[in-house]
Amino acid sequence: MAVVTAVNISEKKGVRKHAVPYIDLKLHHGIVGDAHAGDWHRQISLLADESVDTMRAACPIELDAGVFAENINTRGVELKTLPIGTHLRIGETELEVTQIGKQCHNDCEIKKTAGKCVMPTEGIFAVVVKEGRVQAGDEIEVLK
Repeated sequence: MAVVTAVNISEKKGVRKHAVPYIDLKLHHGIVGDAHAGDWHRQISLLADESVDTMRAACPIELDAGVFAENINTRGVELKTLPIGTHLRIGETELEVTQIGKQCHNDCEIKKTAGKCVMPTEGIFAVVVKEGRVQAGDEIEVLK
């Protein structure tokens, strides 16, 4: 079973995201209260804990939820293999995958320390298709 393990936001751009009890997703907006919200193709970022685990083995600094600027951490779904256009049901919400990976900003602290970063190749981005609340423990279903 695939599940959400953490949800994270940052109120300002350029600031590390921090875990919160829940996030509210809004159509044509993304996450209420997150600095990266807006009517664009990267409303929400997701990263699999399995990807973070590979970095933990190579990086001496602590890698808490949100350290890669991801909004939703998952376990049990191989996010990086999902094609663009895939729909995900997460709790009561639905997302559509719009992008796989993105360029890091000026080599982040993690890349400088560990020599690599997983977000450019293993993080995914999505837009809200159905509004609602997401929190740790919510089930994730890949819709066909």
